[in-house]
Amino acid sequence: MSIASALKARDPAQLPSKRDEDWRWTDLRGLLRVLPPPAGPVDLAGLGTGPFDALATQTHILAGGREAVEIVVPAQGEATLALRAVSRGEAALSARASVRVGRGAKLRLFESYEGDAGAYVTHVGLEIVLEEGAALERIVLAADGDDGVLVSQAQVALGARAEYGQTVVTSGARRQRLETAVDHPGADAKVRLDGAYLLAGKRHADLTTVVRHLGVDGTTSQLAKGVVRDQARAIFQGRIVVEEGADRTDARMGHHALILSDQAEVDARPELLIHADDVQCAHGNTIGRLDEEALFYMRQRGLPEAAARGLLIEAFVGEVADRMWNEAAREPIRAWLAERLAG
Repeated sequence: MSIASALKARDPAQLPSKRDEDWRWTDLRGLLRVLPPPAGPVDLAGLGTGPFDALATQTHILAGGREAVEIVVPAQGEATLALRAVSRGEAALSARASVRVGRGAKLRLFESYEGDAGAYVTHVGLEIVLEEGAALERIVLAADGDDGVLVSQAQVALGARAEYGQTVVTSGARRQRLETAVDHPGADAKVRLDGAYLLAGKRHADLTTVVRHLGVDGTTSQLAKGVVRDQARAIFQGRIVVEEGADRTDARMGHHALILSDQAEVDARPELLIHADDVQCAHGNTIGRLDEEALFYMRQRGLPEAAARGLLIEAFVGEVADRMWNEAAREPIRAWLAERLAG
């Protein structure tokens, strides 16, 4: 089932629905009875600057009239690039990007999803390949409008000794799914898959990941944290599969969420599927409310309740930014989180 094909044919029947197990909490077919027309050409020069343009040496844009981007970093090269997917009005955007990081090369990729107030539907498919010894840190900021629908699907393939780090932060949308699937070769390759969500109103965010360990001596570390309030809904689906023969795999997954209102909802499904021996694998999941004892302690020292709550929440989600490999890349994420918390 292809979302890109559904948008091209304007056929909602081709969209995934709650009957599909991995989509049961993000039902697109039930939501979208009619699909909007394809996005028309957009004046790229008139889009203004993106959230990461100042940090990148080059920015690539996916928008109406430009639906494909190819990024290649040659062997032993190094680059810091931005990729912007921009959605405008009541239109459908189906776009794709391919990223290849050559042997021993390094790439820092700042990826942003930017939507206006329109009832748009956007699908972006990414194919990411890291050759032997390559390193990629991917930072994803999803800033969609209240009425927007976004699905981002990344397929990642790693070579031996490659390092792939990912941090996704989002404020949700009408419907939003940020999905990453990784083929992990073992062979001393390392994967970090992190995410943070701050949801309010009736916004919805779905963070779904699948990592398949295919060989010996592979490492995966995953941490997702989120805060939901009002009538917002968050979904976390993390699956780590250790295939037969992928011995000495070290895989850790954690998801932790705070619910700040009675009508907010978090659905979580962390999974470990292990078909090998001699592995170190663990996962954890917690969903709860703010620590009242910590809040009382801070208020006893003169902090107003709102300020105390804000500091506790900022410390809670800030751990995701702290795990990023590059110090300079942490700052825009910390700033975005602080801005949303202040609001």
